[in-house]
Amino acid sequence: MKILLVDGTVLGRKTGAILEQVQKYIAQFDSSLELEILTFSDYQHEIVDGRPFEQYNEGLQEMVKKIESADGYIFATPIFQGSIPGVLKNAFDFLHPKALRYKPVSIVANGGTYQHHLVVENQLKPILDYFRCLVTPNYVYTHSSHFDADNNITDQNVQERLQELARVFVKYCEMSKILPKETIDQH
Repeated sequence: MKILLVDGTVLGRKTGAILEQVQKYIAQFDSSLELEILTFSDYQHEIVDGRPFEQYNEGLQEMVKKIESADGYIFATPIFQGSIPGVLKNAFDFLHPKALRYKPVSIVANGGTYQHHLVVENQLKPILDYFRCLVTPNYVYTHSSHFDADNNITDQNVQERLQELARVFVKYCEMSKILPKETIDQH
């Protein structure tokens, strides 16, 4: 299975640091999974504006195709102004409605206040539900106090929660392998 660890921002380093740690934990639980970190800052983003997909830049087309062809995801996002970054929402807007169907997804997020964890519940999970993803129940939210000056995660509890997220995600990957992606209904 091809798993994308998506760093859903073009700013900062904390989401990437979280993904690197999750990548290590997933590999410990299942070394057969093909893991790749996809970093939004590596691409030139354009706003979805209704034009044909082929008219967007090649890098963005490549990124969207890479997301759609993966078998599972860890989505990482900072929380800015009480919301996910526009670049992450914009990326979701490019995806075909059935592209993520019944694929395993876990969420990690970080923010400057402890209350911003609700953004995961109120914004990101509904988007993933729309895509009918298999969203694991245990997302991990980090606060800037959980990192040192070099963006290393210093909080032991956060490390344990990331490890548990990886363990559950691997189990969702196993379930996804045997779940048909075609539906009985036409939706």
